[in-house]
Amino acid sequence: MLEVLQEAVKAIKEGKNFAFATIITSKGSAPRHENSKMIIFEDGTFKGTIGGGLFEKQVIEKAIELIKKGKSMVVKFSFGSKNNMLCGGEVEVFIEVYLKRPELVLVGGGHVSNAIYNFAKFLDFNITVIDDREEWVSEDRFPEANRIIDNIPKALKNYMTDENTFIVIATRGHVFDKQALEVALGKKAQYIGMLGSKDKVRTILQGLREKGFKEEELKRVYSPIGLDLGGESPEEIAVSILAEILKVKNKRSGESLRISVF
Repeated sequence: MLEVLQEAVKAIKEGKNFAFATIITSKGSAPRHENSKMIIFEDGTFKGTIGGGLFEKQVIEKAIELIKKGKSMVVKFSFGSKNNMLCGGEVEVFIEVYLKRPELVLVGGGHVSNAIYNFAKFLDFNITVIDDREEWVSEDRFPEANRIIDNIPKALKNYMTDENTFIVIATRGHVFDKQALEVALGKKAQYIGMLGSKDKVRTILQGLREKGFKEEELKRVYSPIGLDLGGESPEEIAVSILAEILKVKNKRSGESLRISVF
């Protein structure tokens, strides 16, 4: 048990996805009994055991499937001749999936990014802020974020991203936005958004087309950024951006949930 928990702590620190498999009920002749636990990673490696053999192989396969879906589940296993397990018992296994926190990368430390940060820190994101102006990415402004003070395109290029990364570009000017977007389009990310007016967005995207970016690459960009919620303050803009990010992250329509009773 201690080894399994130590592996879980290590996995969380390293940003790995994993699942705990715990026997919650055990009837008849079964390999292990209640509270036996193992940790399973998405590549199929594991620590601990809940019984070994074909049963454990099936649990590992199911855990990998559930990690990919981001879903926890109680699964029942029977030990009979039909599945080549002759123990005659039955167990229920709770496969509890833990996914690493999504990464929110704020490129630019201005007023809108600060407002996004203040809301997003309650939404279980790992937050990183990138800017080349120390005063705009200070610890006072972003106390719980990973802060990178460096050349913006260089810092973004060196930042490790994956399919669970959400990038918001809101720098202090058109030139920096274009540089950041050009780098972002070469990186893995589930969401790339850029703050700006329609005219600014058209100008930047046309410039990238002329540099050789293909249409399918440019279609990755959510810009002008956010859902159409109205409002002009940094806080209102931040809510519309985070609403769009959650829509993409959770694969939902973003439409109203109201129903008609008439």
